[in-house]
Amino acid sequence: MTPPEVLLWVKLRAFRPDGPRFRRQHPFGPYVLDFYCPAAHLAVEVDGYVHGTGDIPKRDARRDAWLKEQGGTVLRIPASN
Repeated sequence: MTPPEVLLWVKLRAFRPDGPRFRRQHPFGPYVLDFYCPAAHLAVEVDGYVHGTGDIPKRDARRDAWLKEQGGTVLRIPASN
């Protein structure tokens, strides 16, 4: 995991008795999600610099559309190291 992903994971895995539970590097169809909350059908993706280059924005958009078709929501967080 990248440093920004580690920082987010520390916060997401903090125990909250009634709070949401997240999984990291969760396989979902043909994709592996950075973080996923099954109860909320929420994928959290931490996007570094590379996500703004080349054809990656188009691939991210296809991935987000596919996840939405499956009933999920994607939250993209820009990362900085």
